[in-house]
Amino acid sequence: MKNKIYEIGISEVGLGRVKIIVNGKEFVFGEEKKEKISVAQTSFWKRDFSKKEIRTSIAGTVSEIFVKEGEFLRKEQKILTLSAMKMENEIVSDLEGKVKEILVKKNQQVKEGETLIILT
Repeated sequence: MKNKIYEIGISEVGLGRVKIIVNGKEFVFGEEKKEKISVAQTSFWKRDFSKKEIRTSIAGTVSEIFVKEGEFLRKEQKILTLSAMKMENEIVSDLEGKVKEILVKKNQQVKEGETLIILT
């Protein structure tokens, strides 16, 4: 198998949507359905950016949850700790809003890209 070289460009196209160009072919992310694609061994998920969802970027086990449903969440606020590869990883919010639903529990294993919390 030969090594392949990819030309990749990433840009924001408004309202949280992202455009990725791979060897001249465009992919726009921010649609309703979740679909995983691989580009040069890097994974991306299509995501509806109009929904306020906090997702994990790594797989692991939820070791502690610091927020409650109904609480107002600020940007950069610590929401939970995820144990992965013998390390404790603090997951912080990149959004702000009221916590509508917490989809995980302590000691639950989560996959990369899984939704943890939904905000209103």
